[in-house]
Amino acid sequence: MSKVKMTPSEAMCETLLAEGVTHVTGIVGSAFMDLLDLFPTAGIKFIPVRHEQSAGHMEDAYCRITGKCGVITGQNGPGITNMVTSVAAANMAHTPLVVICPSAGSTSVGWDGFQEADTVQIFKAITKAAIRVPHPSRAADCLRNAFRIAYAERGAVLLDIPRDYFYGELEERILQPHQYRVDKRGCGDPQDLAKAIELLSGAKNPVIISGRGVVDTQAWGPVASIAEKLTAPVVCTYLHNDAFPADHPLWMGPIGYMGSKAAMKTLSEADVMLAIGTRLSVFGTLPQYDINYFPEEAKIIQIDINPRHIGRTHPVELGMIADALEATKAIDAGLAAQPVNEERMAVVRARQAEWDQEIYDLAMVDGVPMNPRRALLEICKVLPENAIVATDIGNVSSTANSYLRFKGEGRHVAALTFGNTGFAYPAALGAQLAKPDAPVVAIIGDGAWGMSLHEVSTAVEHNLPVVAIVFRNMAWCAEKKNQIDFFNNRFIGCEIPNPKTFAPVAEAMEAVGVSVSDPEQVGPALAAALASRKPTVLEICCDGTQLAPPFRKDAFKMPTRLLPKYAHLDVRNWDMHD
Repeated sequence: MSKVKMTPSEAMCETLLAEGVTHVTGIVGSAFMDLLDLFPTAGIKFIPVRHEQSAGHMEDAYCRITGKCGVITGQNGPGITNMVTSVAAANMAHTPLVVICPSAGSTSVGWDGFQEADTVQIFKAITKAAIRVPHPSRAADCLRNAFRIAYAERGAVLLDIPRDYFYGELEERILQPHQYRVDKRGCGDPQDLAKAIELLSGAKNPVIISGRGVVDTQAWGPVASIAEKLTAPVVCTYLHNDAFPADHPLWMGPIGYMGSKAAMKTLSEADVMLAIGTRLSVFGTLPQYDINYFPEEAKIIQIDINPRHIGRTHPVELGMIADALEATKAIDAGLAAQPVNEERMAVVRARQAEWDQEIYDLAMVDGVPMNPRRALLEICKVLPENAIVATDIGNVSSTANSYLRFKGEGRHVAALTFGNTGFAYPAALGAQLAKPDAPVVAIIGDGAWGMSLHEVSTAVEHNLPVVAIVFRNMAWCAEKKNQIDFFNNRFIGCEIPNPKTFAPVAEAMEAVGVSVSDPEQVGPALAAALASRKPTVLEICCDGTQLAPPFRKDAFKMPTRLLPKYAHLDVRNWDMHD
């Protein structure tokens, strides 16, 4: 295709089409309206939300499910700065995301005009790149570069374009993605593959750590084959409970906060670890349940698509820059099957049974009105195999990490290590956009719900039948637990005086609202909500005193006070018999 005359807006719109973009999420603004006006004719749907932060979370989840880069936009200045949290979250989650960011007009930059903000500087630290369009003729070229970097480095990219640069005339040739970026990476260096096979073949206690890259590339098959050839248990990385099928006999569950004790005990014994598609994050490998489970002396084979992540947090024996699927296929092809280690299989089964019994017993402890663990147990009984579950951050949402199990087409979309509240519900909406026929639920505490309930209107507007499962315990319970364990039950700022019930709030927004306070009603209520295919808020009234262990035990110290006026707050002066 030769160059033809078009406007910058047309060039950008045609580039979006070439990238396969079917929708853009955000809130309407005058700054990008010239581009927006083209969308209906081009066949690109604009999906309005109620707050721009939600747009980023929606597209983060959309990309996690489909593999396609999400695109968001908003009004210059405050519209774009409202996206800071969700863009940072997507970037830390390694999710390709392009932010079309209109900025102040090129002739007025620096005058602190209406809705002016230096968004390039604001977003530099939370994106893979912040690209400023230097001239209207470069609009499409810079947009192509944004997609190139987002896919290559697996993260968010800001495209800053002065609002007057949407207008004008240029000559442009619309390129197809294969002409300016590479989607696939290979299986790694042949010598590295040979060394990986040698290390794994000689291991006495190999353990596989399966991460986000396995999910993104759908590499479960070759990972399972490697595990079976070596009798190697498979653990999932923190909050990637879907990184290995839970019905496989070598599945051990997730590591990290509120993960599986069975997985952690097993990982602690590894002499060789095959870490696939994971950066082995610091928080995701911290000691839990007083188990220092990450064996620092084990030989680590780390496979990741991004060279920046190799050996970043844990020294490796072998680092491989490779696609998770291609690398595992190559390793699997080179491995000889070893006899099944029945002794090891027996240990795996025993540990898994012990952990299953422990979390069941914890769930069956009575609560007033309901133990949140019991609710999670009942929820997991009802979830279909193809359910997509979005989880927020906080006490109950994190406890779900102990119970959620996935197989088949089921997916886990979690807030991950950026850890912002208000993630799960908009993420669930994005996941529903990605798979319109799938059952989608969000598990949310009532604190996080206060940051996202406005998007019920978005669900109703776009007919997204997501079920928001809201745990009503009237507190920021993760922080409440910290104040119990470290601050002698001095509760400051953790109580949430919610409305009497969220059910009529949902109904006022034209969704279905249901409130449940009996654990026997949880399963039937969720099953009915999923069957209705209507946007639903399922409120779970639960006990706010039944709490998980401290979220950041590693980051706290017992308080000491030096000024006399604060002496009564010092741990040394507590009456431990109170």
